[in-house]
Amino acid sequence: MGMASGFLFTWFFDLRDGIMKNTPGHLQVLMAIVSLSFLSCLNDETEIALREAGDNRHELEDVIFHYRFEDPDMEKLKAARFLIANMPAHYSYVGKDMEEYQDSVLSILKKDLPPEQQHDMVDRLYHDDYSLRETPVVSDLLIMKAGYLIDNIDMAFEQWRGRPWGRHVSFDDFCEYILPYKVQELQFMDNWRQVFSQKYSDSIRTVLPDDFQRNSLYGAIDIVRDEINRKNVPHVLWGGRSSPSLLSARTMSSMTFGTCHDYVTMGTLVFRSMGMASAVDQIPLWGRNHEGHSWFVFSGDRGGMIPTVNSLILGAGVAFYPYERIPKVYRSCYAINRDCLKYINTAKYVYPFDMCRKDVTDEYCRTHDISVPLIGGLKLKDRYAYIAMAANDGKPVWRVLDFGLVKRGMAHFRKMGPDMLYIVLGFDGQDLVPASNPFILNADGSMVEIKPYDAENAGEKVRIRLRRKYYESYNVVDMRNRLLGGEIQYSDSPDFSNAVTVYRTDSISTAVSVMDDGWGKHRFWRHASAPGTWGSLAEFELIGMDGKRVAGGVPICCGQADSINAARAFDNDLLSNFEIEGPDGAWVGVDMGHPVELSEIRVYPRGDDNDISPGFLYELYAWNGQNWELLETFIAEEPYYDTIAPTDVLLWLRCPHRGMNERPFIIDEKKNITWW
Repeated sequence: MGMASGFLFTWFFDLRDGIMKNTPGHLQVLMAIVSLSFLSCLNDETEIALREAGDNRHELEDVIFHYRFEDPDMEKLKAARFLIANMPAHYSYVGKDMEEYQDSVLSILKKDLPPEQQHDMVDRLYHDDYSLRETPVVSDLLIMKAGYLIDNIDMAFEQWRGRPWGRHVSFDDFCEYILPYKVQELQFMDNWRQVFSQKYSDSIRTVLPDDFQRNSLYGAIDIVRDEINRKNVPHVLWGGRSSPSLLSARTMSSMTFGTCHDYVTMGTLVFRSMGMASAVDQIPLWGRNHEGHSWFVFSGDRGGMIPTVNSLILGAGVAFYPYERIPKVYRSCYAINRDCLKYINTAKYVYPFDMCRKDVTDEYCRTHDISVPLIGGLKLKDRYAYIAMAANDGKPVWRVLDFGLVKRGMAHFRKMGPDMLYIVLGFDGQDLVPASNPFILNADGSMVEIKPYDAENAGEKVRIRLRRKYYESYNVVDMRNRLLGGEIQYSDSPDFSNAVTVYRTDSISTAVSVMDDGWGKHRFWRHASAPGTWGSLAEFELIGMDGKRVAGGVPICCGQADSINAARAFDNDLLSNFEIEGPDGAWVGVDMGHPVELSEIRVYPRGDDNDISPGFLYELYAWNGQNWELLETFIAEEPYYDTIAPTDVLLWLRCPHRGMNERPFIIDEKKNITWW
């Protein structure tokens, strides 16, 4: 029996106990003819999805039947077909475990506790009670109920057709950016449209319907975004999250902490609940970082999608990270990416790409379609290759970004972001292996190949001083410069009325290190910051005559700060910082309780803890074409390291114990370092 006849057979049996038993005989023939027109409303993709639904097929057929006969609406019928046709790519939890977990999380979120403490409690709850449970995940095709899908379709259309800010949104954009019953996988099938539209619509209901605000999506979405901020007060936590995202409308609407992705997912659900066309865009990895980012976009009143910047804190209109390098940007969609589906069905090695992602890199930067020569003599076992970038995953790795086709010894990729270091990987029958040399894609589309390191033919080497294992971002440079003009002083009086300056900072690389020049013994020591610097520093370190950090003493500081703030300058943590509320008059120091003699004083600026730190182990690697080869190890004695290094090859400096970020770099013959 063919697919069409099988569907017709099912349809007749559904009617046997319903309509047709009360239908006169002469109309039954007409009903059979109508059924043929009903079949014609289905496309192949919808029929394939219905067949895959198995025993749940009748629920989805009821949705199609509903909009064909019971509540005829050709747009809603087309929308239902769109949802069903793409439903095979979407999945949900089944069982009660995750519902119980979300209920327990909700009770924690309602406690009057700081977000950080709630975060820790949620993580403990998950790992203590739920992490080892097997919670089944199934395709939405197998569990979707007709009533739920019909209600969601009706509510989506009601908002789209009834709101002034939806007038410019096309039907296709509506289907992708308002209609879907979920924004992220594993999201609960609950009444999120009602929950969010009721909780966050106070402001939009009271604003007069002028052309800028209620009549434009740009204005309306910002009103709602502002209400989310006021009611939830987003608290973005960077890293450290090990429990699942909040997945129900009740928990998301009560969210007190989360990642950027958590907040923009919740925000997108809120916007869609009010008929505002929006979506989530993601960078899998920033161009020179080991982390990615998520933000929301919405349909511009004049066309195109308008990006925001950071979580829900800032609205549209701020330039999108103009200083960051962008390799790839993907939009989370509901529709299946047919190129990705073809790849999944034909590749011998299948990388776990999101099957519903849409490549929108060219909406954010100039992109290039590139063809990369593969290593001669390499025998790959697949027609697909993978483009990857360097990342720190506890060690140097190549992180896959996208796939492309291999033709005539070249790997072909589309929409690649420039000013980036890439490599091509291929499947050798067992795993992904390097299939090209690393290369730099320049802004004009040209490519520069980087030759692998060869210990026997290393080429030119230069003596160089290494100070960091990661490039200096604009923020690191700004914080480093705040030490300029600062003075290191001692005194025998707690008010420093007779302070003696032993050093004034006029230049800085990674830290200020001042050796004893006959200072003598003194009880009070401090760092007085220059005006306009907010007193910003990470550590004020006193080194005794034995060469070790001096223990003891009571942190002291200016009146604009307190003892807790002052202690951050002496906690041996380069990521906790001393700083005051105002720009001027800052100082921080220590009362040793009795005069002490020092051999050295070190002052560390606020930073990212990726400078070379004395006393820690470092490893220098070079890319040899197949893996990262260890060149040398050292324990830093100063906040820098002098070494002889090869030029024009890819290097990587690691510290297993300090700093989160590391990047590959290249040294040229003039001792310049370029970070990738």
